[in-house]
Amino acid sequence: MLGIVGSPRKNGNTHVLVSRILEGARDAGAEAETVLLGDLTVQECDGCHACWKGKHACNKQDDMQALYAKIAECDALVLGTPVYWYGPTALMKCVIDRFVYFNCPENRGKVRGKPALIAVPFEDTTSETADLVVRFFEKSLSYVEMELAGQITVPGVTKRGEVHSLMQVMDECHRLGKELVPR
Repeated sequence: MLGIVGSPRKNGNTHVLVSRILEGARDAGAEAETVLLGDLTVQECDGCHACWKGKHACNKQDDMQALYAKIAECDALVLGTPVYWYGPTALMKCVIDRFVYFNCPENRGKVRGKPALIAVPFEDTTSETADLVVRFFEKSLSYVEMELAGQITVPGVTKRGEVHSLMQVMDECHRLGKELVPR
């Protein structure tokens, strides 16, 4: 299982949520790895379509090359991002834009049917604040024929790591991680 943290804040709420989901997956017998996008260099997609031809990987020589392989090799994905201006962080958006690589027939099979779970914390207390982020993932994942297998949205969290104190949220993350493990 691969957890991708799209927050630039290490040990922040997104990182904590993804870590707890992966802990649940480990407790169910899965191997799990966390990738912090803030530690990587991922350039924006420029629409060159080299990856669509199926003969070439992306023309960008950055950390996304290794991330493509990790995504292809994992059994399930956990994608975490806080809400920034009603959307995902720029870090996460850049990675999802680069999912165009999985759009060509030669690469689609690397993700087709793969389950993904999203974790979305945000400062606002209005639950609708996360609606566009959830819809973004629903549309993006379905476009490459991945399955949105679950989600957790956590409103009203601002301070770094404060989700630790929300026992019901931590329990839900653990449960979701366990359920994401193929049986």
